[in-house]
Amino acid sequence: MLREKIVPKKPALIIEGQKKYLIVTDLHIGFESNLTSNEIFIGKNTAINETINELIELVKTEKPNSVVLLGDVKSSIKNISKIEWNDVPLFFEKLKEYCNVILIPGNHDANIQRLVPDDISLISSTGMVEENILFTHGHKMPSENFGHVNQIIMGHLHPVFFQEESIVNGQKVWVSMRVEKEQIFPSESGELKITIVPSFNKYFYATNKRKYKKSISPIIEKIKKVSSARIVTLDGTIIGDETMLDQVL
Repeated sequence: MLREKIVPKKPALIIEGQKKYLIVTDLHIGFESNLTSNEIFIGKNTAINETINELIELVKTEKPNSVVLLGDVKSSIKNISKIEWNDVPLFFEKLKEYCNVILIPGNHDANIQRLVPDDISLISSTGMVEENILFTHGHKMPSENFGHVNQIIMGHLHPVFFQEESIVNGQKVWVSMRVEKEQIFPSESGELKITIVPSFNKYFYATNKRKYKKSISPIIEKIKKVSSARIVTLDGTIIGDETMLDQVL
């Protein structure tokens, strides 16, 4: 039986059974290229060093067997930017010194195999199953072959809560929902839990909904009815239920 725990105040998830996994997603290494083109500067090497140091500190604290990256390690979609050529290999080289690393590619990870060291576990973008959980990025619809799972843990959507009068407006949030399994796996019945992990990139948030570009997931688009849901801030405060999903997804 796998146990699930949100790391307090961090966009990171612990899944523990016979092995312990630290789950993070959507690092978007190299995103600074877009900021620079808009004349926004955060300092050379600032973002990659922050990402590496914060994740290594989590590994030291939580002591997982493996870190599972749920995709979008890099930022550009179809190519590899100059920043990514330097920073993505650096990221993997530093992280693998402390822990085994598993990468499930996302839609931004085209050609990432050219940046990944040999001793990193690079698996299919369809995802990875551990007991009854499917770990996937979220940009692809899972096949019926995964219909036996009772939980999907995914990234891709970068959930942020928007409610202008709220003190948590613009903050990253966790989203978990329970749905009828047949909405995702038509030949199956029962309940399916979906957990959406917030982006690990500390700069991915917004205070204005109109300026925040949402990602689209075929998994979420298939869901027409949600049995129940919880929206939770990084510090663990429950701030919403299924009636407020349109404010985060």
